[in-house]
Amino acid sequence: MAATLKANSSTTGKAGIPAEIPTIAHPLADEPAEIASNINYHAQYSPHFSPFKFEPEQAYYATAESVRDQLIKQWNETYLHYHKVNPKQTYYLSMEYLQGRALSNAVGNLDIQNAYANALKQLGHELENIVEQEKDAALGNGGLGRLASCFLDSMATLNLPAWGYGLRYRYGLFKQLITKAGQEEIAEDWLEKFSPWEVVRHDIVFPIRFFGHVEVLPNGSRKWVGGEILQAVAYDVPIPGYKTKNTNSLRLWDAKATAEDFDLFQFNDGQYESAAHLHSSAQQICAVLYPGDATENGKLLRLKQQFFLCSASLQDIISRFKERNNGNNEIRWSEFPTKVAVQLNDTHPTLAIPELMRLLLDVEGLGWDEAWDITTRTIAYTNHTVLPEALEKWSQAVMWKLLPRHMEIIEEIDKRFIAMIQSTRPDLENQLAGMRILDHNPQKAIVRMANLCVVSSHTVNGVAQLHSDILKAELFADYVSIWPTKFQNKTNGITPRRWIRFCNPELSHIITKWLKTDQWVTHLDLLVNLRQFSDNPDLHAEWESAKLASKRRLAQYILHVTGESIDPNSLFDIQVKRIHEYKRQLLNILGAIYRYKKLKEMSPEQRKNTTPRTIMFGGKAFATYTNAKRIVKLVNDVGAVVNTDPEVNNFLKVVFVPNYNVSVAEVLIPGSELSQHISTAGMEASGTSNMKFALNGCLIIGTLDGANVEIREEIGEDNFFLFGATADEVPRLRKEREKGMFKPDPRFEEAKKFVRSGAFGTYDYNPLLDSLEGDSGYGRGDYFLVGHDFPSYMEAQARVDEAYKDRKRWIKMSILSTAGSGKFSSDRTISQYASEIWKIEECRVGKV
Repeated sequence: MAATLKANSSTTGKAGIPAEIPTIAHPLADEPAEIASNINYHAQYSPHFSPFKFEPEQAYYATAESVRDQLIKQWNETYLHYHKVNPKQTYYLSMEYLQGRALSNAVGNLDIQNAYANALKQLGHELENIVEQEKDAALGNGGLGRLASCFLDSMATLNLPAWGYGLRYRYGLFKQLITKAGQEEIAEDWLEKFSPWEVVRHDIVFPIRFFGHVEVLPNGSRKWVGGEILQAVAYDVPIPGYKTKNTNSLRLWDAKATAEDFDLFQFNDGQYESAAHLHSSAQQICAVLYPGDATENGKLLRLKQQFFLCSASLQDIISRFKERNNGNNEIRWSEFPTKVAVQLNDTHPTLAIPELMRLLLDVEGLGWDEAWDITTRTIAYTNHTVLPEALEKWSQAVMWKLLPRHMEIIEEIDKRFIAMIQSTRPDLENQLAGMRILDHNPQKAIVRMANLCVVSSHTVNGVAQLHSDILKAELFADYVSIWPTKFQNKTNGITPRRWIRFCNPELSHIITKWLKTDQWVTHLDLLVNLRQFSDNPDLHAEWESAKLASKRRLAQYILHVTGESIDPNSLFDIQVKRIHEYKRQLLNILGAIYRYKKLKEMSPEQRKNTTPRTIMFGGKAFATYTNAKRIVKLVNDVGAVVNTDPEVNNFLKVVFVPNYNVSVAEVLIPGSELSQHISTAGMEASGTSNMKFALNGCLIIGTLDGANVEIREEIGEDNFFLFGATADEVPRLRKEREKGMFKPDPRFEEAKKFVRSGAFGTYDYNPLLDSLEGDSGYGRGDYFLVGHDFPSYMEAQARVDEAYKDRKRWIKMSILSTAGSGKFSSDRTISQYASEIWKIEECRVGKV
């Protein structure tokens, strides 16, 4: 070890750092004393604050930079290794990534938690407190973005050569505040200071063109010219694997304009806005995730975001391919699909298809057939929804305006697809109008992005068995008859590192102790071996104790963020996810309202025989989604009444947890005992929070929807509280409703009437409740079958109450829930993508 400087706070310039901690760089330190020195070094020589403080915030940034030193070494080794080996690589394109906190994940995956905890103790801080200083990166919204982040973790852990590509949103979706008015949205401030995890790559910059027109050159080739050009700048975030040297990249693009784009003459003439027009335009692109698209400007901005991601990523991919395959000055384009796999995470990155075609045709000079062959062998598409409104359809007029060359290419793809059907499948002639990419309806001419993806990609996958079956049987049935082998299922998974090993250490230690190995963290199917101990009273006692510790931690968190005191001995019942009518938070709160009404009608003695329950909700309603925001308001209004009612609040509480994100989930999920996954059957593609809850020993009440079907198969029917119509019954039930054949359950009517009575305040809930009334019509007719499923939901909840009273039975069910969760690791999902879609192999960096 180098000679150390005996430093005190006046010589280091940092108050509160003990004098004996030297200020010396140890970027690869693994001993606590050297780590403490390296943190001190960053506090001194990578300063972001005035030099007189070393409070938790300053300690967080210095600690993050110390960890980043180690990541950068592994990162550089990883990409040097990939460069030498030149394997086929996967490029995952997603508009969203919900990463969560990076510090706890990095020290966990690098297996240096203890060393860092000890180092920080020497510096007068606790690792737990320092971790809390980090703000969640606001790069996503819901399951789609969290899945992408789980996938990145698994790709690195499995040593797969892969990149994530996304956008570097300045404000993300929004920060949710809960006020008397319900949900309010303010800008998220995660980048207000800076992120210590990103590294800007000033040398990786690509031009991105918008608007303009197409020129036909003398040789007949076409070129997109004019319009406005912005620059895409790369920001890389390291993604470490678990106990492996492989560290992959999440490359986020930011939009910039250059100094040349600033009109100094106009500015000095007082025309400030027009002088900086392109700079303002650049700022808008990466300002917000999913900007409102009610206006044409909003639509243009969303389309700009999608194209910006696709164009920057593909230019980057092509430049890397050319760099590595240009040994003899001749690019062998036919080899491109043997080196590059591009995965589209839903329809948002669909423009990658015409953009790859444009780059190959117009920039690289390939002919149509060769470019089309390369594109269709490179691109694969994951479908995440059967909801018609979520299958993107873009106005042709908007597309022609923003991307004229791409519309020409899409027209040609559509024309050739029609010709192919007419010549090879005349039997599909009547279906063609719905199958083609362009809909030329004179009222509203559109481009169907999902159809473009299916026609142009080599593989289309759903994300749970039920979902994939629906895609094949219904949504894409005609395409299946043409390309039967194109369609696959890849049931989603979650990373066991973030979603149990790090967020639930008590339960993780118990699992390791009873399985006599920690290999389950990377081989989750080993959890099945817990089944043999499911009746063991010693395991029961340890399991219950771990669960109680997590519940107490959650109760403290709830007190801190809402001021509401909840009882850790009550049943913790949680529904956290995006607020949407199909996810049926309305069914949950109406059930809670009915429960409250019945408790009010009971005698004190009768109440004592009930199962005390704390019902928690969390999730964001999209800013312009009125009914979703009404549901948030209703939950909060019900909570305000129930929680202050002295007759009832020992037996029932209703809590809305504000600003739900990954870090909140890491507290909620370990502390949960019952979790609600109650979407209308056939509408949730998969769900992944259901997997996180089950893995943490939480029991599920749910419909046969999405991955619930497979979770129930794996953990056993007796350990799942099932209710509701099945996916194949839903269309019939909707038709019967339209014919006036629905007879509502009296309990359902009672709950709605109670809300209408004004029991929960003066807010007008009639528009929300009216969506459950009538037989048909826009916003009427109970499209999501809340009324139909209400009686079986209440019966399932009664079964929950009974089961919870039998502690031995409940703990056994909880153990079996964890034991049956092995299938739902994203390691399994990604292994299947790698071998069955991407055709990529492990490319391990050295020995750890």
